[in-house]
Amino acid sequence: MQDYQPSPDLLRDRIILVTGAVEGIGRAVARGAARLGATVVLCAKDEAQLEAVYDEIEADGSPEPASLPLDLEQADEQLCLGVATTLGDELGRLDGLVHCATYVPFLSRIDDYDAKEWERVVRINLTAPFLLTQACLPLLRAADDASVIFTSDRVGRRGLAYWGAFAAAKFGIEGLMQVLAEEMRDSSSVRVNSIDPGALRTAQRRQLYPGEDPNTLPAPDIAVPTYLWLLGKDGAGTSGQALSAQPD
Repeated sequence: MQDYQPSPDLLRDRIILVTGAVEGIGRAVARGAARLGATVVLCAKDEAQLEAVYDEIEADGSPEPASLPLDLEQADEQLCLGVATTLGDELGRLDGLVHCATYVPFLSRIDDYDAKEWERVVRINLTAPFLLTQACLPLLRAADDASVIFTSDRVGRRGLAYWGAFAAAKFGIEGLMQVLAEEMRDSSSVRVNSIDPGALRTAQRRQLYPGEDPNTLPAPDIAVPTYLWLLGKDGAGTSGQALSAQPD
């Protein structure tokens, strides 16, 4: 999908929520969707960083976005239901939900993995996306052509040493995607898929691989076309698929 060329108005009048929208793939997807006409709901923990991305989208000449500060570590059922209620009251519907937020504190052997940190990683990378998706399902079902995208990872499709809780959570994301896609198949028009964006030049990558030259990696923008394809009409009929944004 790297060569996908979307029409300039592909996402016009669509409401799309993007988590992890302040950095890396989340920021790139948010700006890319806004450029194609979407009203993007920017979701992340840091309100000041959300304001910076908000300003970037406005400077691009894209539709005015909305900001939604949300700490996924603290996101419980009631908080996520409150988010969905706010979206319904303020925007009326939801056409796309893109989970880009991730949390990987370190690489570690299972022998040494701190139990509390394990629970934190699983909560942010798996439980919170489940809760937010569940809360937003009524809004998504009400849309004509809604798309849910879970950002996965290569270690969520084939386990690699030292990735611990993050790999376990991403395997869970793949399972959640498949189950939800099956449940939606005959009961709604909601499409559910996952994307492995591949290794990208992000702050998270620099933290985990401090000895790596970041210039050897592509910018997050390279993964954006795959997300846009799934969000728009060209991805209609695609559901339950584990896609990759870069060649293996």
